[in-house]
Amino acid sequence: MMSADSLVEIAEPVAAAAEAAAASPTALSLIPPLVVITLAIWLKRPILALIIGATVGLLLYAPHNALENFADTSLKVMQDETIGWLILVCGGFGALIGLLVHTGGALAFGIKAQRFAKGKKSSLFMTFILGLVIFVDDYLNALSVGETMQRVTDKFKVSREMLAYVVDSTAAPVCVLVPLSTWAIFFGGLLENNNVAGVGEGIHVYMQAIPYMLYAWLALLVVFLVIIGVIPAFGPMKKAELAAAQHQPEAVSFADTHPDNLAADKYAVKAFEEEFDDAQTKGRLHNFLIPMVMLVLFTVYFDIDVWKGLIVTLLITLPFYAIQRLMSLADMMETMINGFKTMLPAIGTVIAAFIFKDVCDKLMLPQYIINNLAPYMTAQLLPAMVFLSMAILAFATGSSWGIFAVSIPIVMPLAYAVDANIPLIIGALMSASSFGSQACFYSDSTVLAAQGSGCNLVSHAITQLPYALIAATLAFVGFIVIA
Repeated sequence: MMSADSLVEIAEPVAAAAEAAAASPTALSLIPPLVVITLAIWLKRPILALIIGATVGLLLYAPHNALENFADTSLKVMQDETIGWLILVCGGFGALIGLLVHTGGALAFGIKAQRFAKGKKSSLFMTFILGLVIFVDDYLNALSVGETMQRVTDKFKVSREMLAYVVDSTAAPVCVLVPLSTWAIFFGGLLENNNVAGVGEGIHVYMQAIPYMLYAWLALLVVFLVIIGVIPAFGPMKKAELAAAQHQPEAVSFADTHPDNLAADKYAVKAFEEEFDDAQTKGRLHNFLIPMVMLVLFTVYFDIDVWKGLIVTLLITLPFYAIQRLMSLADMMETMINGFKTMLPAIGTVIAAFIFKDVCDKLMLPQYIINNLAPYMTAQLLPAMVFLSMAILAFATGSSWGIFAVSIPIVMPLAYAVDANIPLIIGALMSASSFGSQACFYSDSTVLAAQGSGCNLVSHAITQLPYALIAATLAFVGFIVIA
């Protein structure tokens, strides 16, 4: 095994070359992102990949001062106002979601919706509507919708694969399109950090890109057309539907056949599943609706300031639950802390992404990309190319958030250089992220949709992939046409 001194000796000539060409960025700046992408695909761990990539970049930048520079950069990131805001908001969302799940309010909403299901199509349509309403987080969406509707769809001989497909199609795609979701908070913060949006303007810029998030819109359209029968079941999905119609469902227990290492985000998935296991089974609908309505109204009242809206919502929700004696104060605090824990992987990813971005800036990566690609890239071609390349990476890694964090420092400077439509580029990036979240066999959203629907994970992934590819193909063509 090589010693630290040996690594420094190897890095010194490379760093010298980089220093000699400091006035003009070189191809050496490509090494850190290539390391990150390779490790993210191989290890399926975006946080570790980002940290290793940042370390490699700092060794190239100044090998003798790599440790000092890493310490300084990480401290600088943690002092960033945007990071503090993201930690508070993501953690606060996790706390609120934990309360909604633990009190049974989320499950109660689904149980009420069951009354309107009178047949196969209507049961799937109610699943679709329920997925639209539970927009705040894709984890909450995937588990609560599947858990509450599988008994109804079973009654009307709907395959678990079809249920899981509808659930997955209204998880990430819906959360992407709603500016009051954990996705919007996360990506809005990244937009601010990369100077795409001013401080406090991340959500506003994100909202401008919502009309251009073509994959999310098309995924919802495709699943709706499948539900009403315009697009028929075909391929593996048709086999699953025929088996269900003959009372031969192929779904098996997730835990029986699939190891934990298929989940890209095992810690968050496990924590969220534990919250659902402990949820009250006799929850009431108003315990879900009132906090959700308050969150929306207060956020709008404070000029789309999600943090202020979240604070007020929590301050009212806690006594609201206490008056009903749903939980003791100690239980509420414990539930909120557990909810906060489900957001730790997202928080860790964004911190690592901020560190990596600062290292890339030191190596002048954006300038190198601009200098070399701008002459060959047009504003019309860029959105489609961004969607295609990032969708492949998100599918390969299973890390929709991590890939966005890695790609935005590279893509956005190039977009400005070729004078591209910035909301359209953001829409292409978000489309790629939502595609990866839905289509990847081992993404957290896919795992939870299969788990909540009682479906075999691989069966779910294989049966929904053709429909996801239809939406992705249409989105690719759409980006070419719109640009």
